[in-house]
Amino acid sequence: MKNTIIKGLTDLVEQKRDNLIRQVVVQLEAQGYKAVLEQATVQQFCRQFALSPVEFALRCLPVAACYALTPISQFNVGAIAIGQSGSFYFGANQEFVAASMQQTVHAEQSAISHAWLAGEKAIAHMVVNYTPCGHCRQFMNELNSAERLKIHLPHSQNNLLHNYLPDAFGPKDLNIQNVFFDGQSHPFNYQGHDPLIRAAVEAASQSYAPYSQAFSGVALQLGELIICGRYAENAAFNPTFLPLQSALNYQRLQGLIDVKVRRVVMAEAKADLTSLPMTQSLAGAHLGLDIEYISL
Repeated sequence: MKNTIIKGLTDLVEQKRDNLIRQVVVQLEAQGYKAVLEQATVQQFCRQFALSPVEFALRCLPVAACYALTPISQFNVGAIAIGQSGSFYFGANQEFVAASMQQTVHAEQSAISHAWLAGEKAIAHMVVNYTPCGHCRQFMNELNSAERLKIHLPHSQNNLLHNYLPDAFGPKDLNIQNVFFDGQSHPFNYQGHDPLIRAAVEAASQSYAPYSQAFSGVALQLGELIICGRYAENAAFNPTFLPLQSALNYQRLQGLIDVKVRRVVMAEAKADLTSLPMTQSLAGAHLGLDIEYISL
Protein backbone atom coordinates (compact mmCIF):
# COMPACT_ATOMS: atom_id res chain seq x y z
CA MET A 1 0.00 0.00 0.00
CA LYS A 2 1.07 3.57 -0.65
CA ASN A 3 0.38 4.25 3.02
CA THR A 4 3.16 1.80 3.93
CA ILE A 5 5.55 3.75 1.72
CA ILE A 6 4.47 7.01 3.34
CA LYS A 7 4.82 5.49 6.82
CA GLY A 8 8.26 4.14 5.95
CA LEU A 9 9.41 7.54 4.72
CA THR A 10 7.92 9.31 7.75
CA ASP A 11 9.59 6.88 10.13
CA LEU A 12 12.89 7.30 8.26
CA VAL A 13 12.79 11.08 8.67
CA GLU A 14 12.07 10.74 12.38
CA GLN A 15 14.77 8.13 12.94
CA LYS A 16 17.56 9.69 10.89
CA ARG A 17 17.07 13.35 11.84
CA ASP A 18 18.93 14.09 8.60
CA ASN A 19 18.07 17.36 6.85
CA LEU A 20 18.98 15.98 3.43
CA ILE A 21 16.70 12.97 3.81
CA ARG A 22 13.94 15.21 5.15
CA GLN A 23 14.16 17.50 2.12
CA VAL A 24 14.25 14.58 -0.33
CA VAL A 25 11.10 13.14 1.28
CA VAL A 26 9.42 16.55 1.06
CA GLN A 27 10.29 16.61 -2.67
CA LEU A 28 8.84 13.12 -3.18
CA GLU A 29 5.68 14.08 -1.30
CA ALA A 30 5.27 17.17 -3.51
CA GLN A 31 5.37 14.97 -6.63
CA GLY A 32 2.90 12.39 -5.33
CA TYR A 33 5.64 9.96 -4.20
CA LYS A 34 6.84 9.45 -7.77
CA ALA A 35 10.24 7.88 -7.06
CA VAL A 36 12.42 9.88 -9.43
CA LEU A 37 14.56 12.98 -9.02
CA GLU A 38 14.98 14.87 -12.29
CA GLN A 39 18.42 16.09 -13.27
CA ALA A 40 17.73 19.71 -12.31
CA THR A 41 16.55 18.65 -8.86
CA VAL A 42 19.62 16.44 -8.41
CA GLN A 43 21.88 19.37 -9.31
CA GLN A 44 20.05 21.61 -6.87
CA PHE A 45 20.51 19.16 -4.00
CA CYS A 46 24.15 18.58 -4.91
CA ARG A 47 24.87 22.31 -4.79
CA GLN A 48 22.94 22.78 -1.56
CA PHE A 49 24.73 19.99 0.29
CA ALA A 50 28.11 20.22 -1.53
CA LEU A 51 27.93 16.61 -2.75
CA SER A 52 28.73 14.84 -6.00
CA PRO A 53 25.77 13.04 -7.65
CA VAL A 54 27.11 9.66 -6.48
CA GLU A 55 27.58 10.94 -2.91
CA PHE A 56 24.05 12.32 -2.99
CA ALA A 57 22.67 9.02 -4.31
CA LEU A 58 24.41 7.09 -1.54
CA ARG A 59 22.71 9.36 1.01
CA CYS A 60 19.35 8.68 -0.70
CA LEU A 61 19.55 4.87 -0.48
CA PRO A 62 17.47 4.63 2.73
CA VAL A 63 14.75 6.60 0.92
CA ALA A 64 14.79 4.20 -2.04
CA ALA A 65 14.54 1.22 0.33
CA CYS A 66 11.23 2.58 1.65
CA TYR A 67 9.65 1.56 -1.68
CA ALA A 68 10.45 -2.11 -1.04
CA LEU A 69 7.68 -4.69 -0.72
CA THR A 70 9.05 -7.54 1.40
CA PRO A 71 6.28 -9.54 3.12
CA ILE A 72 8.42 -12.69 3.02
CA SER A 73 12.02 -11.69 3.73
CA GLN A 74 11.43 -8.41 5.60
CA PHE A 75 14.76 -7.38 4.03
CA ASN A 76 14.61 -4.10 2.15
CA VAL A 77 17.10 -3.29 -0.59
CA GLY A 78 17.21 0.15 -2.20
CA ALA A 79 18.87 1.04 -5.49
CA ILE A 80 19.26 4.16 -7.59
CA ALA A 81 20.01 4.05 -11.30
CA ILE A 82 21.66 7.28 -12.41
CA GLY A 83 20.81 7.83 -16.05
CA GLN A 84 23.10 9.44 -18.58
CA SER A 85 20.73 12.42 -18.31
CA GLY A 86 21.72 12.83 -14.66
CA SER A 87 18.27 11.92 -13.33
CA PHE A 88 17.87 9.48 -10.41
CA TYR A 89 15.51 6.51 -10.79
CA PHE A 90 14.77 4.82 -7.48
CA GLY A 91 14.18 1.10 -7.22
CA ALA A 92 13.57 -1.47 -4.49
CA ASN A 93 13.04 -5.21 -4.14
CA GLN A 94 9.49 -6.54 -4.32
CA GLU A 95 8.08 -9.89 -3.25
CA PHE A 96 4.64 -11.26 -4.08
CA VAL A 97 2.78 -13.52 -1.66
CA ALA A 98 1.29 -16.71 -3.15
CA ALA A 99 3.48 -16.40 -6.26
CA SER A 100 6.65 -18.30 -7.08
CA MET A 101 10.01 -16.98 -5.90
CA GLN A 102 11.02 -16.38 -9.54
CA GLN A 103 8.48 -13.54 -9.64
CA THR A 104 10.55 -11.51 -7.13
CA VAL A 105 11.82 -8.16 -8.39
CA HIS A 106 15.42 -7.36 -7.39
CA ALA A 107 16.23 -3.76 -6.46
CA GLU A 108 18.66 -3.25 -9.34
CA GLN A 109 16.09 -4.67 -11.80
CA SER A 110 13.51 -2.35 -10.29
CA ALA A 111 15.63 0.78 -10.78
CA ILE A 112 16.77 -0.21 -14.28
CA SER A 113 13.26 -1.03 -15.51
CA HIS A 114 12.04 2.23 -13.96
CA ALA A 115 14.62 4.18 -15.97
CA TRP A 116 13.87 2.22 -19.18
CA LEU A 117 10.12 2.85 -19.02
CA ALA A 118 10.77 6.51 -18.21
CA GLY A 119 12.66 6.87 -21.50
CA GLU A 120 16.26 7.00 -20.25
CA LYS A 121 18.74 6.02 -22.97
CA ALA A 122 21.54 4.57 -20.82
CA ILE A 123 22.52 3.97 -17.20
CA ALA A 124 25.79 5.57 -16.07
CA HIS A 125 25.88 4.47 -12.42
CA MET A 126 24.14 1.94 -10.20
CA VAL A 127 24.04 2.85 -6.52
CA VAL A 128 22.81 0.16 -4.14
CA ASN A 129 22.91 -0.46 -0.40
CA TYR A 130 24.06 -4.09 -0.66
CA THR A 131 26.48 -5.82 -3.04
CA PRO A 132 24.61 -6.93 -6.19
CA CYS A 133 23.86 -10.64 -6.35
CA GLY A 134 24.95 -12.73 -9.33
CA HIS A 135 21.44 -12.50 -10.82
CA CYS A 136 21.63 -8.69 -10.91
CA ARG A 137 25.22 -8.60 -12.17
CA GLN A 138 24.16 -10.69 -15.16
CA PHE A 139 21.04 -8.56 -15.67
CA MET A 140 23.14 -5.37 -15.74
CA ASN A 141 25.56 -6.99 -18.18
CA GLU A 142 22.83 -6.78 -20.84
CA LEU A 143 22.84 -2.96 -20.74
CA ASN A 144 24.24 -0.88 -23.58
CA SER A 145 26.44 0.80 -20.94
CA ALA A 146 27.69 -2.45 -19.34
CA GLU A 147 31.34 -1.91 -20.33
CA ARG A 148 31.52 1.41 -18.49
CA LEU A 149 28.80 1.00 -15.85
CA LYS A 150 30.03 1.84 -12.36
CA ILE A 151 28.69 0.24 -9.18
CA HIS A 152 28.68 2.24 -5.95
CA LEU A 153 28.07 0.76 -2.49
CA PRO A 154 28.19 2.48 0.90
CA HIS A 155 31.52 0.77 1.62
CA SER A 156 33.02 0.80 -1.90
CA GLN A 157 32.60 3.18 -4.83
CA ASN A 158 33.66 3.51 -8.48
CA ASN A 159 33.81 -0.19 -9.28
CA LEU A 160 33.19 -1.22 -12.86
CA LEU A 161 30.46 -3.82 -13.31
CA HIS A 162 33.01 -6.20 -14.83
CA ASN A 163 35.02 -6.10 -11.61
CA TYR A 164 32.02 -7.94 -10.14
CA LEU A 165 31.48 -10.08 -13.24
CA PRO A 166 34.90 -11.01 -14.67
CA ASP A 167 35.11 -12.93 -17.94
CA ALA A 168 31.43 -12.15 -18.46
CA PHE A 169 29.10 -13.87 -20.90
CA GLY A 170 26.71 -11.47 -22.57
CA PRO A 171 24.85 -10.42 -25.70
CA LYS A 172 27.96 -9.81 -27.79
CA ASP A 173 28.88 -13.50 -27.33
CA LEU A 174 25.62 -14.31 -29.13
CA ASN A 175 26.16 -11.67 -31.83
CA ILE A 176 23.47 -9.34 -30.47
CA GLN A 177 24.31 -5.78 -31.50
CA ASN A 178 21.12 -3.91 -30.54
CA VAL A 179 21.18 -4.47 -26.78
CA PHE A 180 19.13 -3.51 -23.72
CA PHE A 181 18.35 0.26 -23.63
CA ASP A 182 19.15 0.63 -27.32
CA GLY A 183 16.01 1.60 -29.21
CA GLN A 184 13.70 -1.33 -29.89
CA SER A 185 11.04 -1.17 -32.57
CA HIS A 186 9.06 -4.24 -33.61
CA PRO A 187 6.05 -3.11 -35.68
CA PHE A 188 3.02 -4.96 -34.36
CA ASN A 189 -0.34 -3.76 -35.63
CA TYR A 190 -3.60 -3.38 -33.73
CA GLN A 191 -6.60 -2.17 -35.72
CA GLY A 192 -9.09 -1.91 -32.85
CA HIS A 193 -10.04 1.01 -30.63
CA ASP A 194 -9.41 -0.34 -27.11
CA PRO A 195 -6.73 1.97 -25.63
CA LEU A 196 -5.55 -0.66 -23.12
CA ILE A 197 -4.93 -3.22 -25.87
CA ARG A 198 -3.23 -0.55 -27.95
CA ALA A 199 -0.93 0.28 -25.02
CA ALA A 200 -0.03 -3.39 -24.46
CA VAL A 201 0.79 -3.84 -28.16
CA GLU A 202 2.94 -0.70 -28.13
CA ALA A 203 4.78 -1.99 -25.04
CA ALA A 204 5.42 -5.28 -26.83
CA SER A 205 6.80 -3.38 -29.82
CA GLN A 206 9.40 -1.76 -27.54
CA SER A 207 10.28 -4.91 -25.59
CA TYR A 208 13.70 -6.57 -25.65
CA ALA A 209 13.65 -10.21 -26.74
CA PRO A 210 16.60 -10.89 -29.05
CA TYR A 211 17.03 -14.51 -27.93
CA SER A 212 13.48 -15.89 -28.10
CA GLN A 213 11.69 -13.27 -30.25
CA ALA A 214 8.85 -13.62 -27.69
CA PHE A 215 8.22 -9.87 -27.63
CA SER A 216 5.60 -8.98 -25.06
CA GLY A 217 4.07 -6.11 -23.14
CA VAL A 218 1.50 -5.64 -20.41
CA ALA A 219 -0.90 -2.76 -19.83
CA LEU A 220 -2.74 -2.14 -16.55
CA GLN A 221 -5.95 -0.10 -16.33
CA LEU A 222 -5.95 2.09 -13.20
CA GLY A 223 -9.07 4.25 -13.41
CA GLU A 224 -8.35 6.61 -16.30
CA LEU A 225 -4.64 5.85 -16.14
CA ILE A 226 -2.70 3.18 -18.05
CA ILE A 227 0.58 1.74 -16.76
CA CYS A 228 2.67 -0.43 -19.06
CA GLY A 229 5.46 -2.94 -18.63
CA ARG A 230 7.86 -4.47 -21.14
CA TYR A 231 9.59 -7.82 -21.41
CA ALA A 232 13.43 -7.74 -21.15
CA GLU A 233 15.52 -10.85 -21.86
CA ASN A 234 19.03 -11.79 -20.86
CA ALA A 235 21.81 -13.79 -22.52
CA ALA A 236 21.83 -16.12 -19.51
CA PHE A 237 18.01 -16.44 -19.80
CA ASN A 238 17.32 -16.71 -16.04
CA PRO A 239 17.54 -12.98 -15.12
CA THR A 240 14.86 -12.24 -17.74
CA PHE A 241 12.32 -9.65 -16.49
CA LEU A 242 8.66 -10.30 -17.28
CA PRO A 243 6.30 -7.54 -18.43
CA LEU A 244 3.81 -7.77 -15.54
CA GLN A 245 6.66 -7.47 -13.03
CA SER A 246 7.82 -4.44 -14.99
CA ALA A 247 4.35 -2.86 -14.94
CA LEU A 248 3.72 -3.52 -11.23
CA ASN A 249 7.15 -2.12 -10.38
CA TYR A 250 6.47 1.02 -12.42
CA GLN A 251 3.06 1.44 -10.80
CA ARG A 252 4.66 1.35 -7.36
CA LEU A 253 7.44 3.78 -8.25
CA GLN A 254 4.97 6.19 -9.83
CA GLY A 255 3.22 6.53 -6.47
CA LEU A 256 0.11 4.77 -7.79
CA ILE A 257 0.12 1.65 -5.65
CA ASP A 258 -3.22 2.49 -3.99
CA VAL A 259 -5.01 2.89 -7.33
CA LYS A 260 -6.87 -0.34 -8.03
CA VAL A 261 -5.98 -2.26 -11.18
CA ARG A 262 -9.20 -3.00 -13.08
CA ARG A 263 -7.90 -4.82 -16.16
CA VAL A 264 -4.69 -6.50 -17.30
CA VAL A 265 -3.92 -6.94 -20.99
CA MET A 266 -0.91 -8.89 -22.22
CA ALA A 267 0.20 -8.75 -25.85
CA GLU A 268 2.77 -11.32 -26.96
CA ALA A 269 4.36 -12.37 -30.25
CA LYS A 270 4.09 -16.01 -31.26
CA ALA A 271 7.37 -17.77 -30.45
CA ASP A 272 8.79 -20.95 -28.96
CA LEU A 273 8.61 -19.40 -25.47
CA THR A 274 5.74 -17.68 -23.67
CA SER A 275 5.42 -15.62 -20.49
CA LEU A 276 1.68 -16.22 -20.28
CA PRO A 277 1.55 -18.93 -17.54
CA MET A 278 3.73 -16.96 -15.11
CA THR A 279 1.86 -13.75 -15.92
CA GLN A 280 -1.48 -15.43 -15.26
CA SER A 281 -0.13 -16.78 -11.97
CA LEU A 282 1.08 -13.39 -10.72
CA ALA A 283 -2.03 -11.54 -11.91
CA GLY A 284 -4.24 -13.99 -10.07
CA ALA A 285 -2.17 -14.08 -6.88
CA HIS A 286 -1.39 -10.37 -6.59
CA LEU A 287 -4.29 -8.65 -8.36
CA GLY A 288 -7.08 -11.24 -8.30
CA LEU A 289 -7.57 -10.70 -12.04
CA ASP A 290 -7.52 -12.77 -15.20
CA ILE A 291 -5.27 -11.84 -18.12
CA GLU A 292 -6.76 -10.58 -21.37
CA TYR A 293 -4.32 -12.16 -23.82
CA ILE A 294 -3.56 -10.82 -27.30
CA SER A 295 -1.46 -12.99 -29.61
CA LEU A 296 0.52 -10.91 -32.08
